[in-house]
Amino acid sequence: MIPISTVQLGPEVEAAVLEVLRSGIIAQGPKVAALEAAFAALCQVPHAVAVNNGTTALVAAFEALGVQAGDEVVTSPFTFVATVNAALEAGATVRFADIRDDDFCLDATTVEPALTDRTTVLAPVHLYGQCADMEPIAALAQAHGLAIVEDAAQAHGATFGGRPAGSWGVATFSFYATKNIATGEGGMVTTADDAVADRLRVLRNQGMRQRYVYEIAGHNWRMTDLQAALALPQMATYDAAVAARRANASTLSAGLADVPGLTVPSELPGRGHVWHQYTVRVGPDAAISRDALIDALTADGVGCGIYYPRVIGDYDCYRVHPRVIAADTPVARRVATEVVSLPVHPYLTAPQLDQIVDAVRRALHA
Repeated sequence: MIPISTVQLGPEVEAAVLEVLRSGIIAQGPKVAALEAAFAALCQVPHAVAVNNGTTALVAAFEALGVQAGDEVVTSPFTFVATVNAALEAGATVRFADIRDDDFCLDATTVEPALTDRTTVLAPVHLYGQCADMEPIAALAQAHGLAIVEDAAQAHGATFGGRPAGSWGVATFSFYATKNIATGEGGMVTTADDAVADRLRVLRNQGMRQRYVYEIAGHNWRMTDLQAALALPQMATYDAAVAARRANASTLSAGLADVPGLTVPSELPGRGHVWHQYTVRVGPDAAISRDALIDALTADGVGCGIYYPRVIGDYDCYRVHPRVIAADTPVARRVATEVVSLPVHPYLTAPQLDQIVDAVRRALHA
């Protein structure tokens, strides 16, 4: 089976982990500080604050911005549930805007109708490795005095108009095991705001700036040096890994572009796609359904996945949640029935790419 994602950590990662083990500093220490500096440089911002996972990063961002009960967050209904759970944990109410069908991210034209006098945050999700349409989203935020929290869990190094994900507001990233940079668990919050960065650092350390001097009620959100040691060598080779993902995506698109009923993804003008996922759409005029395609690919030894099978509001626990406001998001609902992601990770071989293309074409009778 060709896996949809794979983790291959080389000898340089093993050496970095051994260095930490032998140093005796396995909690937050110099490796975390080095990772923060490298990630801030990637996002072209002065501050990157490491935390223990990507969901924590979102919760920390909302708390650092002062989001509280009564506030509202507008975000995408087509996302991993952590985006919504983090806003709820902060005490906020969540409202949804619809998405575009070309980048799977928030459609700025649907955001303004979702705003109320209680809205404090816009939370665009950069999905599959491509930034949301940030210029109009940022303009809306500025016009209405709203903060931006970018959920950039899948978009390490992605750009919009040459500007990196992570530089449009307070942004959050995940280093989960399947992400482009992976530590098993881990997260990062980036910001250009000195005060927000300071609050994040105090919040993640039980409310302490100095040991046993408590300034606020805080949390234990720290990353360990072991996690940072896994990520640092990946940062050094990240450009090459993204180049491999881009080359693989190009090969897949060239082989699948003429398949009837299949829409291949694209890097939209002015955006830098890092291809966390290669997500096609199986339309109603395709020879077989999306689910039948998945069955055929699995039988042919090609791993694939649905990200995501439903919009968040269609799950019972959110449909009845008093702080999740239902919305009509027809594009997101339709896209959820059509998407399937194919392997695009940097370790694919040429024969494997051929196998993926052949399997899709065969299944769709192309």
